[in-house]
Amino acid sequence: AIIGAGNVGRALATSLTRAGHDVTLAAAHPEHARDAAAAAGASAVTTSAEAASAADLVVLAVPASALGDVATEIAPTVTGKVVVDVSNRPTPNDAGPSTSIAEELQGKLPNAKVVKAFNTAFASRMAQPRVAGVAPDGYVAGDDASAKRSVLEVVESLGFRPVDAGSLASARTLEGM
Repeated sequence: AIIGAGNVGRALATSLTRAGHDVTLAAAHPEHARDAAAAAGASAVTTSAEAASAADLVVLAVPASALGDVATEIAPTVTGKVVVDVSNRPTPNDAGPSTSIAEELQGKLPNAKVVKAFNTAFASRMAQPRVAGVAPDGYVAGDDASAKRSVLEVVESLGFRPVDAGSLASARTLEGM
């Protein structure tokens, strides 16, 4: 499932369906999810909870400022599931963050397995990963080894070179990249 139908949600939906994954989109405005799904060859549902409940892996392609509300909505449906955070801080702290958005999200979704991925690539690169035949790096950080392995496989299936960036605390660095 992809929650969010903006540039990032659309780009990932396009790449994921092209790679053979079944994708369901949800967005704050259901008509945006329907339009993005139609363009990507995916399906759409009307709520984030509905999308998350039927998914093995949930990508949160929403602004960091919306993560709290989305986390509240999907929390009952993501127990034991992989939740991928693709967000970045709009104004990073020069001194370096004491925590990452992904770590904060893990705190809001304690029963999910939060993984950081895709945040170092622009949406246009997510939609078309290869550059002159070269796979760009796809950094993945997480604390659960199985969840991280699953996301590394998805990253590779899209055409990125999967890079295990370490624990979820490494998302602090990834968010600054």
